[in-house]
Amino acid sequence: MKKWHFVIDIEKCLACFNCLVVCKDEFDDNTFPGYSVPQPRFGQKWIDAVPKERGQYPNIDVAYLPKVCMHCANAPCVKASGGAIQKRQDGIVLIDPVKAKGKKDLVKSCPYGLISWNEEANVAQKCTFCAHLIDQGWTKTRCSQACPLEAIKVVYMEDAEFEEMVKAEKLEAYKPELKTKPGGLYKNLYRYTKCFISGSVAYTRDGIERCAEGCKVILFKDKQKIAEQTTDNFGDFKFDKLDEKSGKYQLEFYLDGYNKIVKEVDLATSLNMGEIHF
Repeated sequence: MKKWHFVIDIEKCLACFNCLVVCKDEFDDNTFPGYSVPQPRFGQKWIDAVPKERGQYPNIDVAYLPKVCMHCANAPCVKASGGAIQKRQDGIVLIDPVKAKGKKDLVKSCPYGLISWNEEANVAQKCTFCAHLIDQGWTKTRCSQACPLEAIKVVYMEDAEFEEMVKAEKLEAYKPELKTKPGGLYKNLYRYTKCFISGSVAYTRDGIERCAEGCKVILFKDKQKIAEQTTDNFGDFKFDKLDEKSGKYQLEFYLDGYNKIVKEVDLATSLNMGEIHF
């Protein structure tokens, strides 16, 4: 049967926090029997945009990871709940606000840290995928409805259809090593999980320093060529989607009329090499 999924594009998220605001609007002071008790006004975020800064001045990249319950197919919280948390046939994972009463240990059962504790109501809580609205015929959650750039979308698809979408849009799981088979996947996740090597190339002619547009830059790892590009009109280059703490790389720079320049870097996290001057 069809299942609900979050599809979240890191490239589009600007951390406007509309998603957080409408989630609060929907669940603060509101009880939805069978789905949730009121979300506390303070201390809980069922969805949040978590920032990550990569690089160094002046080449800095900032991305935001919208974190929300992934409604996993292999959900550790369901296994640990003793029946207090259920995964529906449509893919939505719900905490029963009655059965989960007093079970504070459920907070630790989510490896993503996306279950919160409501001290006043004495119950664990998390995103419900707006199931009370979905069951009334809604085709969007409040957060996806309010996202101005559609960074957060929800889809309702058969498994085979969703798999085609995963391949076509190169969707990925956050922290795949957890093996929870999340129902929510990310696009352009590299902006948050990978790192880059960047810099600017310049040359001096007639006593004037100029941007080296069109300089060929080749990236090597263990003597194997892994990427090549040419600098833009500002002399800038950027090799992205590299693994953090991946060790030594060699870069070769070729500019017509000048001798080759070779640079080595030891990559731990995103690196701005600064200016390379011919």
